[in-house]
Amino acid sequence: MGLISNGTTLLDAGALDSGIATGAMTLIKTLTASSSATLSFVHGASSVVFDGTYKEYQFHFVNMHPASNDVNFQFNVSIDGGSNYNVAKTTTRFTVLHSEDDSSHAALAYEANRDLAQGTGDKIIMNGVGNVADESCSGLLHLYEPASTTFVKNFEVRGIQNRSDNTSEDAFGAGYINTTSAVNAIIFKFGSGNIDTGTIKMYGIK
Repeated sequence: MGLISNGTTLLDAGALDSGIATGAMTLIKTLTASSSATLSFVHGASSVVFDGTYKEYQFHFVNMHPASNDVNFQFNVSIDGGSNYNVAKTTTRFTVLHSEDDSSHAALAYEANRDLAQGTGDKIIMNGVGNVADESCSGLLHLYEPASTTFVKNFEVRGIQNRSDNTSEDAFGAGYINTTSAVNAIIFKFGSGNIDTGTIKMYGIK
């Protein structure tokens, strides 16, 4: 039996409605880090579905805590089932900052030095994540129609963290993966050192 609110079905047969016109939001896979070098979702491996079954894929990352201090949380994608994570991307990023002690703050600003211009390297999601007990980053990555063989793959990311300098950072990123080949794998990692703890959930949206 489904859960219905104001005439809208929110939960039915294990699928959660995202509130977006595209339809049901289905949990595909949950990965939990424990001193892990990387966390990756590869189509066809470990029950992962990462193909044309869904129009949009969401990756919810929760309390990603690095083993090393002051490192970047980042991602990359593959078109060959995870053999290589090196697809060209053009991206943009902007942030707003506020320190714990209220001594400094920064208005919304574009971060050109965090961008990629047809770069094949990792895309930074969060910058300067700290590794003390109360520091981590959380957020959401949207990837649209990765299985398309007609269009490039658009993505957007939103994240929040307590940085290594005790500053709250609200970060916004977006861009496109510049390939008309199907993207079928994605990897998350810190720029240096392991992922000490953290959870990433992969959802598909029809």
